Amino acid sequence: MKDSIRWDRSFDVVVAGSGASGMSAALTAHFEGLEVLIVEKAARIGGSTAISGGAVWLPLNADAAGAGHPDSYEEVWEYLSHTVGDASSADMKRAFLDAGPAMYDYMVSRGAIKLAARTYSPDYYPDLPGAAMGGRSLDPVEFDGRTLGARFRELRDPLKEFLVLGGMMVNINDVYHLLGASRSLKSFLHGGVLVLRYWADRLRGYHRGTRLLLGNALAAQLFHAVLKHGLPYWLESPICGIHQDGEGRILGVAVKRQGAVINIRARKGVVVATGGFPWNETLRSKHYPKPTGPWSMAPRDNEGQGIELALAAGAAMGDAHVSPAFWAPVSLLERKEGGPVRYPHLVWDRAKPGLIAVDASGKRFVNESASYHEFVKAMYGANPASPAIPAYLICDHGFIEKWGLGLALPGGRPRRHLIDAGYLIRGDSLEDLARRLNLDAAVLSETVKRYNDMAQNGEDLDFGKGSTAYNRYLGAPGHLPNPCLGPVVRPPFYAVRVVAGDIGTACGVSTNEHAQALMADGKVIPGLYVVGNDMQSVMGGAYPAPGITLGPGLTFGWIAGRHLARAASHQHQQENQA
Repeated sequence: MKDSIRWDRSFDVVVAGSGASGMSAALTAHFEGLEVLIVEKAARIGGSTAISGGAVWLPLNADAAGAGHPDSYEEVWEYLSHTVGDASSADMKRAFLDAGPAMYDYMVSRGAIKLAARTYSPDYYPDLPGAAMGGRSLDPVEFDGRTLGARFRELRDPLKEFLVLGGMMVNINDVYHLLGASRSLKSFLHGGVLVLRYWADRLRGYHRGTRLLLGNALAAQLFHAVLKHGLPYWLESPICGIHQDGEGRILGVAVKRQGAVINIRARKGVVVATGGFPWNETLRSKHYPKPTGPWSMAPRDNEGQGIELALAAGAAMGDAHVSPAFWAPVSLLERKEGGPVRYPHLVWDRAKPGLIAVDASGKRFVNESASYHEFVKAMYGANPASPAIPAYLICDHGFIEKWGLGLALPGGRPRRHLIDAGYLIRGDSLEDLARRLNLDAAVLSETVKRYNDMAQNGEDLDFGKGSTAYNRYLGAPGHLPNPCLGPVVRPPFYAVRVVAGDIGTACGVSTNEHAQALMADGKVIPGLYVVGNDMQSVMGGAYPAPGITLGPGLTFGWIAGRHLARAASHQHQQENQA
């Protein structure tokens, strides 16, 4: 037994990580009467949540019916059976479905989160039995960053690539209004209000706009609750060790803080929520398919320390996943200083009419409007002997002017710097573009001709672009006969290279339905809980719908916090009886 440890501080619970899952666990444990400390490796609060799209998938939530989509346990179970199947145990899926709605009501009633159910947002496989057209995915409501006061600067900023004017957050609805400001008075007024609010923020001295949306709003909501309830949190304080007794029970953690290692007693337990391992080259090389690289959109801090420490404490990695990561095609702008800029092609450009994706042979290999996860699966799987990495997204002049392409913005914005940097490839003709991409010009021309013929008829006979409700949801509103199909005809032509990036890892530490870490033999490690992307995904690496990381993250964080409180109550009762 490690009885010689000198404890510098003592709490009931130590939570490592400040994303949605970590703050959910910490707030829940606090609400249940435990003394909690949050330790965060980064200099800002929010983790992956703060830079994410913010969608939260919570089937059976209380707001689904009001959004026009009443749900049933039987329907969502059938959908998960078809999409996730045996990649996740029945116990874990039931735990998520049973606890998710309760977690939502609990957190909303305590003012920790405020979400709105989507009235229309198809699950990613809408043609499968049990799929829903809306209601299951919720979005964080707009949050006023000024509410955080001076602590606003402690919230992780969103990705710069998704900010307008250098610091203004926008959602898809805002983007449509901004693009249409010159054609519609309503859009002009909408955009004008946003811009005036933003510049007013900057004049008041804020380093960016305080109108927070998407995952940044969710992180801000949770952070506000942390501040309101007085939970202590330490920034720039990574967990660096886990202390156990001779029987394996967790005693506490070691944390690096201000140049020293501090031993913190965790009387009831430790929650690991450090964001997975997308930036750990060793773990990535072991678990990811080849080729792989430093292509993740997750924060650079997510290097797998939590997982490695849990494994060192005796935990086992989960092994029943169909994919080790949640994929996204990513384009890279190489810079002379500061490393590459990464842009995830999630929901904006790929599904719009007039874009195709080709592999190194110059042929299409995927439904371009499929989910980002499915797109990368196709990059790896279309030809396993020769993965489509990189692949090429190709469009014409009309497309890039209307929709943009990755970092190349629409509406005549400057692009020369992107061309000079080699990010955006421009060709005066398809043959010229093929030469610059080192593709077979004849093959590419034939590919585009066939695609254009199908676009004319409104039906993609090869890959079904625009054939599902989810495809059409992301297409161009009002574009007929198929909102996702349009010809590639008007020179000059443009392309960007995309690689197999990710938005986080899906394989992690094996846990039970209480979020307790498990050893290889299935036994619990007493006092050790793992949630978020450090935890083996309840989706088993499948990606059934928007928000399947944040929904389970919040839910299993809540489960962990409640279980810690129940265990503490049981221990207290035993001590009183003794």
